[in-house]
Amino acid sequence: MFSIRGSLVAVLAASGLALGAGMAQAQIKIATAGPMTGQYASFGEQMRRGAEMAVADINAAGGVLGKKLELTIGDDACDPKQAVAVANKMVSDGVVFMAGHFCSGSSIPASKVYEEEGILQISPASTNPKLTDEGGDNVFRVCGRDDQQGIVGGNMLADVFGKKKIAILHDKTAYGKGLADETKKQLNSRGVTEAMYEAYTAGEKDYTAVISKMKAAGIDAFYVGGYHTEAGLMIRQAHEQGYKPQLISGDALVTDEFWKITGASGEGTLMTFSPDPRKNKEASAVVKKFKAQNYEPEGYTLYTYGAIQAWAQAVQAAGSTDTNAVIKSLRSNKFDTVLGNIGFDGTGDVTAPGYVWYEWSKGTYDYAKKMM
Repeated sequence: MFSIRGSLVAVLAASGLALGAGMAQAQIKIATAGPMTGQYASFGEQMRRGAEMAVADINAAGGVLGKKLELTIGDDACDPKQAVAVANKMVSDGVVFMAGHFCSGSSIPASKVYEEEGILQISPASTNPKLTDEGGDNVFRVCGRDDQQGIVGGNMLADVFGKKKIAILHDKTAYGKGLADETKKQLNSRGVTEAMYEAYTAGEKDYTAVISKMKAAGIDAFYVGGYHTEAGLMIRQAHEQGYKPQLISGDALVTDEFWKITGASGEGTLMTFSPDPRKNKEASAVVKKFKAQNYEPEGYTLYTYGAIQAWAQAVQAAGSTDTNAVIKSLRSNKFDTVLGNIGFDGTGDVTAPGYVWYEWSKGTYDYAKKMM
């Protein structure tokens, strides 16, 4: 089994150009892509950092099949059209593997390009079920799915807030609406009907209208299917009105940018996310190296690192970067990664533990000690 070891070396600038004479001889081109700019750029930073560290460590350990890796960074800004443009650029650049994208709304359209062109794709972060259910054999992910996350969210809402008034909000995106609808589906299956179901527009700065509507309706808890920027503004603006409902959301709140937006109003926010890989013994050495750079490998940093690890080990086991050979390898092997020992099912979904609850407190998030 391929092993990862070695020290960090600089591998790429954000432009995707190789640095130094050593990397100029790179023979295998891989990539990551996500929101490197825009309001979700903190997640792009997580992916970039994870990918750079993974490539550096693999190259320091001898590369893959005796060849060095060259990393290209793509910026899709979580925009579907831009994601397709990025995917086409990766094709022209000769990339054989994409560790991306981040937003489901980007991964799904981009996956059609990768399928047509025979490029292997493993998303570290896209949770919409359609990505793997409707994607080609070349599409995988190392994160969970929203139908899994929605069950956990819906059950908690039913158990804790079933006799109170619940609002479910979504941002109309493939990720946000998909997650909200899966949560609503599970909540309703438990015999609980939400008091309010609303869409909002992502990217706005003022959500006082929806907050005022929830306040007037006496909403006790609101579930946000969307990203940290909007969820953070909502809870902050609610507190500014003297209204303190319970905020509950999903994995898109796993960035310290959330607390920078909310401050103390974010205290007690609950969210679902996969088990924190920073706590895995397999990840301890990598986490230590990140922290030595004064970088906290939160959120999807290690998921991106792990996606590249799994691909590299699958290639090594297959003895080739040929996509069909790597697909077979991914489906038939287990891989030792910072995410633990993982494998993939016939759909391309990771066989790993599901979602757990986290709570924001005093500027950091950790496993929730109790559910209300």
